[in-house]
Amino acid sequence: MPSNIFATTGTNVSILFLDGSRHDSVVLVDASALGEKVKEGKNQKTLLSHAEEQRIVDIFNAREAVEDFSVVVDYDAIAAKNYSLSAGQYFEVKIAYEDLTPEQFSEKVAEATARLDTMFEEGRMLESEIKTRLAGLYA
Repeated sequence: MPSNIFATTGTNVSILFLDGSRHDSVVLVDASALGEKVKEGKNQKTLLSHAEEQRIVDIFNAREAVEDFSVVVDYDAIAAKNYSLSAGQYFEVKIAYEDLTPEQFSEKVAEATARLDTMFEEGRMLESEIKTRLAGLYA
């Protein structure tokens, strides 16, 4: 499930449905990308639409593997992963390779360096502010 599915917890939540009539495989659904984040008082919460809820139910009931959303794994595969039921461990990792010219590579490095410099500067400003506020506590 998405993080913040419950207003009082920011961690990802897993829901297990146990079906004693199924003995061959397990359906794992990664719904962490679903939902809309909304503010509820001081808390942020993620709400699933009815259509998203229905999609989860339908895929689970159909025992269907959907790319980047659900997998059907047998007990041997679960045993090989030390009995972990974390869905993400069973999805194929995809790496997209992109051919770059030396100029494009240099441009990307320059952009990353500029972003990093900005973050470092922001970090120095935050560090200074924290020190100032701490000094005010002792005054």
